[in-house]
Amino acid sequence: MSEKTLAIIKPDAVKKRVIGRIIQRIEDEGFNILGLKMVKLSLEEAKQFYSVHQDKPFYGSLTEFMSSGPVVVLLLEGEKAIRHWREVMGATNPAEAKPGTLRREFGFSIERNAVHGSDSPQTAETEIGFFFK
Repeated sequence: MSEKTLAIIKPDAVKKRVIGRIIQRIEDEGFNILGLKMVKLSLEEAKQFYSVHQDKPFYGSLTEFMSSGPVVVLLLEGEKAIRHWREVMGATNPAEAKPGTLRREFGFSIERNAVHGSDSPQTAETEIGFFFK
C-alpha cells in the first residue's frame, strides 16, 4: 500500500554535512521524494510541531535543539512508507539502533539522532500539513 510520510534531517545531521548521504539513502530505499525544503524553525514553530510531547521532560531541550539550526524536511511516498522509513531510521537511541540504520550511522544521542519520521498515518497527515501546505 503506497502511503506518505514526513522525514526531517535534523540540525545535527545538517551541521555534520550529511544531507546528501541521507537523501541518497532515501532514494536507494525506493522512496519517491514529493517535496523537499530546508527551513529554520523558530522556537515557537518547534514547540507547535512537537506539542504532542509538551508534558514530557525532554520537550524543552528537544524544541531548543530543533530550532538551533536549519533542518531539511521531505515528503516521502512509497510502499508502507511510514514503517519502511522508521526501519531505515533505526531506534531512537543511536546506541540501540541496528547497524546500517541512519541513526546508528549519523546519530549522537536520543535527541541528536539525525532524523525524524512520522510514527502513524494520523501523525504523518498532521506533520506533512505542518510543512507542506
